[in-house]
Parts: sequence; C-alpha cells; structure tokens
Amino acid sequence: MRAFEYASPTTKEQAVALLNNQWGETEVLAGGMDLLSLMKDDVTRPGRVINIKEIKELHGLQYSPSTGLRIGALVTLQELLENETVRKEYPSLAQAAEGVTSPQIRDLGTVGGDLCQRPRCWYFRGGFGLLAQDSSGKSLVLEGENKYHAILGNSGPAYFVNPSSLAPALIALGAKIRLFGPKGARDVAAGQFFVTPKTNQEREYALKTNEIVTELLVPPTGGARNATYEVRQKEALDWPLAAAAVSLKMSGKNVTSARIVLGHVAPVPWPVPDAEKFLAGKTVSEQVAQDTGGAAVTGAKRLSQNGYKVQLARVAVKRAILRAAEGGA
Repeated sequence: MRAFEYASPTTKEQAVALLNNQWGETEVLAGGMDLLSLMKDDVTRPGRVINIKEIKELHGLQYSPSTGLRIGALVTLQELLENETVRKEYPSLAQAAEGVTSPQIRDLGTVGGDLCQRPRCWYFRGGFGLLAQDSSGKSLVLEGENKYHAILGNSGPAYFVNPSSLAPALIALGAKIRLFGPKGARDVAAGQFFVTPKTNQEREYALKTNEIVTELLVPPTGGARNATYEVRQKEALDWPLAAAAVSLKMSGKNVTSARIVLGHVAPVPWPVPDAEKFLAGKTVSEQVAQDTGGAAVTGAKRLSQNGYKVQLARVAVKRAILRAAEGGA
C-alpha cells in the first residue's frame, strides 16, 4: 500500500473542506470494506484518506410515521438489519442487509459505503480501468470473461453491474439521498444517484468530488408491501447474480400500483416500468408474478457468457413479488 495523508474530521464541514476537486486524489473512509481493498490492490492511489467515522451526526436511525425513516450514512448493515421498525415497515431493506452474509462486513460496512462502493468487475479490480478497455479503446468485456456482467443497459461503454445491495430497495421505496458539499446540503432521488459513466475518469454516482453522503431519507410506506429477493451462487459471502426489489400498493390481493427495480444486472439499479404497468390492476398469483418477471427482462441483451442471468432476473422478480404480497416475510 502506498503512503497517504490521514485526516479524521469531527464535522461534515471539516470533512468537505479536506476533499479535492479531482477524483482519486482524496478518498473517504467509512467502514473501509471497499476502499482498503482497492488501495491494497493499487487500483486507487489517494494522497489523502478522510476518515468520517468521528462525525456523530452521520450515525443513527430515526423513524416517524409522518415523515418516514432517516438513516445516517454511517449506520452499519447490522444496525439496519436489527432495527425493529426497519424489519416491520421496510422489510426490503432488512432483507437486502441480511443478504450480506459476513458478520464482519455487516458489523463494519455502512449504508453510505454500500451505495458508494466501486464495481466488483474483475477487469476494474485488475487495473484495466472502469470501462475495461485496451489501449485502442476496445472493450475487453465483449470478447473476454463476461459471465457476471450486465444484461441491461449494456450498449457500452460500461458493462459492469452496480454492486449495491440496498440501492434497488431504496429506489423502489422512493428514497432520497442527502449529500453535503461546500454549498450545503442537497437531496438526490435514489433513482438519480447512480449514473453510467462514459469515461474512466468518471464515477458511477451523482456525488461530486467535494461532497459526501450524510443520510438516507425513506418516506413512509403508506401501507405498501415491499420485499427484496436475491439470487446467489452460494450462501457464503458473495454478491448476487441478480436481485429484485418491489414495493406494491394493494387492495386485498389486487395490485393498484407497483415499483420494481432490478439489481446486479446493469451498470445502475434498473427500474422496469413496463413490468410495473403489466402488474398494476392484477391479482397476485404465481403465474402473474412469473409473467411480470418475463416483462422485466424484455429488453435484456445477452453477452457471450451471461445469458443465464436473464432467467435469474425473472426468478428474482417473481419471488420478490410473491414475498411482498405475503407481507414481506
């Protein structure tokens, strides 16, 4: 690991003042689950690391039936999982946190870190850049090992999948992400926070170089039933091959409106409005849920080795719908 300057501010104003206007020159340290690995592998080479764990206002969860849930950026996945209100009102978030099976990572990993972690693409982690291109600008993914890459939003130049466990559920729940920078706070809809980069110098989110994530704001569910379902290769620590989060407003067994967001299948969490329209007005059954899963992957584009992910995404949507309709259990 290369030498770096270390700072540990106690306020968000101090933290922002230490940031740089160039990506990579400074990095923010929260749980450190991703950043330390990137630094050890020499993928990220910051001259300064800013520890934000001493900023008290970035901790804690608060809930009000009228305003919803406020989650500090430094809340750990374990805190999220253990919170009774989260498990009752927002089971999709608890289920997403539960999918991170390592107790060590759940104890240290933060919700802000989950949203801002870098892609798990092996080309990126191997030092070939965010877009995994050779010296001529040609993608290494298309003719290389691509079995874990995107099946949606993969027209290029990005083919990695968004790694966040919480993002699909947050988007389906209509959450906002609060950012803080030199000009103060600003809120970004969770669905607008993630972006597909066009160059290796960009990042995968709408965060500016001199901003930090301070909290997540999740509105009241209004009785909507929500759930997350992930498909994994193994029960031990691993990232999902496909995931789906849903939020259903229902009248009895009939769906009046739906939000469905896919995860781990595109460079950004992937809403599927056509599937949402298909499901609206229908009575939930296994067949309806299965058909909705099919509608969710209508636009999927298989690469040479990842066609299996289309079926897994179908299954994730189907089972998320059935889980939500049953009360999120």
